[in-house]
Amino acid sequence: MAHWLIKSEPSVYSWDQFVQEKQTMWNGVRNYAARNHLKAMKKGDEAFFYHSNEGLEIVGIAKVVKEFYQDPTTDDTNWVVVDFKAHKKIKKPVSLAAMKKEKKLANMALLRIGRLSVSPVTDEEWDVIMNMAGEK
Repeated sequence: MAHWLIKSEPSVYSWDQFVQEKQTMWNGVRNYAARNHLKAMKKGDEAFFYHSNEGLEIVGIAKVVKEFYQDPTTDDTNWVVVDFKAHKKIKKPVSLAAMKKEKKLANMALLRIGRLSVSPVTDEEWDVIMNMAGEK
């Protein structure tokens, strides 16, 4: 199973809204690298849900429930979506500042390519963040 990180501004689509809806189509991705990450996701993969711009912290875990398909919000066949379900709110949100201080996360895509809305997370990075979140 692979791990990922997906970002959303809480004023646009928050973790609480996601939990209320239980499942969502992750649409609107218009960056080729982020699109390629969506295409690489497999059913059952987990993703950290990160509040960007406001909050700047990982707040939950989502699971892929449907692999990529054409983004129905556009006629442009270059863009795809993935369906996620809200899996778990983490015990202790992990802030961007805390992640930047952790040497084991120095190469994490979120910290190197901050503008990318969908990024991979290595198994080691996943474990470090889960420990920081009080989940291990």
